[in-house]
Amino acid sequence: MNIAILGYGKMGQTIEKIAFQKKYTIGLRISSSNKDALDRNALKNIDVAIDFSHPKSAFNHIKICLENKVPVVSGTTAWLEHLEEAKTMAENQETGFVYASNFSIGVNIFFALNKRLAQFMDAAPQYRPSVHEIHHTQKIDAPSGTGISLGEDIVENLERIDSWKKGDNAATNELPITSERIGKTPGTHLVTYSSAIDDIEIKHTAKSREGFARGAILAAEWIIGKKGFYGMNDVLNLR
Repeated sequence: MNIAILGYGKMGQTIEKIAFQKKYTIGLRISSSNKDALDRNALKNIDVAIDFSHPKSAFNHIKICLENKVPVVSGTTAWLEHLEEAKTMAENQETGFVYASNFSIGVNIFFALNKRLAQFMDAAPQYRPSVHEIHHTQKIDAPSGTGISLGEDIVENLERIDSWKKGDNAATNELPITSERIGKTPGTHLVTYSSAIDDIEIKHTAKSREGFARGAILAAEWIIGKKGFYGMNDVLNLR
C-alpha cells in the first residue's frame, strides 16, 4: 500500500511509523511547507490518502484526492461545515471516503457504549448527563470532534435531551460539554450521569497517539476498492 500523508505533524509522523512497521510505503508527504504540491501528478500511484492536517486545509485536501479518485481517510476536525459536500463528492466520484472524529479502536468501542448507555438512561430521568473532555494545550478546537460525537450520540439516543451546549451553563433539555486544555496531558473523555443519590460514569483515556494511528491505517486498508462515505462503525463492524 502506497500512502499519501496529508499533514505531517506529530500525528502524521506516528502514522508513518506504523505504516513502515507494516511494510507500507509513503509516496507523498504534505505539510504547511509544501501544501501547494498536492495535485493530480503528485497523486499518481497513491493507493490511499490519510489526512490529519489543519482544519483550514482539510476539505481542500479531501476534494483534490476525491477528484482524482484517490480514497481518503480523514481525522481532521473543525471543518465539518463541508462534510456533506465531501460525502456527495465521494458518491459522485465513486471513490471511498472515511471520516471519523477519532480513529482509536478503543474510542470507537467507547462511542458504542455511550450510545447504549444513553438508551438505558431514557428510563431514569433523575440522572443528569454531561460530557467532560481534557486535551493538551495545542488542541485547537473545543469541544473536540470526539467530545461533539459523544454529545451528538447522547442527543440522538436520550429523548429528554434536545441539543448539546458548550460549557456548564445548560438548560435541563441541553447536554453540557465542558473542556480543559492542560499541558501535554493525554486525551480524556468522561461521560457522567449524575443524580442526587449516585453517579454513573464511563471514561476513555488515550495513552499515546499510536491508537489513533493504528485505527487510521486500519481504515486505509479497509477503504481501498470501496465507494462512497463511511465511518469507523463500518470499518469495525460496530453497527
